[in-house]
Amino acid sequence: MDPVEDVRSAGVDNATAAAALRWWLSAGVDGAVGETPRNRFDEGAEAISRTSPAAAASAAAQARGALPPPPAGASLSPPAAEAAARALASASPDLATLRANLERFEGCALKKTATQLVFEDGTPGSRVMLVGEAPGGDEDRIGRPFVGRAGQLLDRMLNAVGLDRRRVYIANVVPWRPPGNRTPTPQETQACLPFIRRQIELARPEILVCLGASSAQTLLGVREGITRARGNWYAYESEDGRALRALAMLHPAYLLRQPAQKRQAWIDMRALASALET
Repeated sequence: MDPVEDVRSAGVDNATAAAALRWWLSAGVDGAVGETPRNRFDEGAEAISRTSPAAAASAAAQARGALPPPPAGASLSPPAAEAAARALASASPDLATLRANLERFEGCALKKTATQLVFEDGTPGSRVMLVGEAPGGDEDRIGRPFVGRAGQLLDRMLNAVGLDRRRVYIANVVPWRPPGNRTPTPQETQACLPFIRRQIELARPEILVCLGASSAQTLLGVREGITRARGNWYAYESEDGRALRALAMLHPAYLLRQPAQKRQAWIDMRALASALET
């Protein structure tokens, strides 16, 4: 069956077809389903087997500047992407360099569909660092995390305990918006993990606040759902060996969908304020 002939027989012109494709892309559809089934697990195993120690060494050399970066748009296998991310992150002595290395990182496909990198907001060196999941549409357009409706609610939550954006530091596990605001895949999260861990290390907070299930599961190893994990304190070991206190909280976007849970969020904010006082 020829998809081009299908489109023509349906009487769809090129402009309409292109508009439909853009709509599907914005909704998060990034692949087509063929007539023959494909075993994605076997393909992943083949990608891992093709990644040699030489590939990891090449990624490290690129981070040091000994080799040119891969061409824009080049795709990396998941193991090669993680190796490149670790090399670039470890070669970043400060936040400005880390941001620049993220800009040149080609191991996360979300970079191709996002408008721009969403790296940080607030003040590095603050006692509290808040880490969410990934940017949304407003964040993707403006280039700062938590600036949409969920961000406005977060501001009100901070203000209620005497904090604001000038007194905290804010980032996301994944710094590029997933199409359609979908949840980042495990592959996308793992590719970005070395960068957020290095960002936490360089920001040097005293307390880490993980907003939402994805952030808590990725950074704290939480296995239960966020409604059970919220309000609990965990130990987070920074890349430099420092032990941080970490608090799991409900994501502000979840609170917009479930207003009745704001009572639990207020309890958690009071616990954070108490920890800062002591």
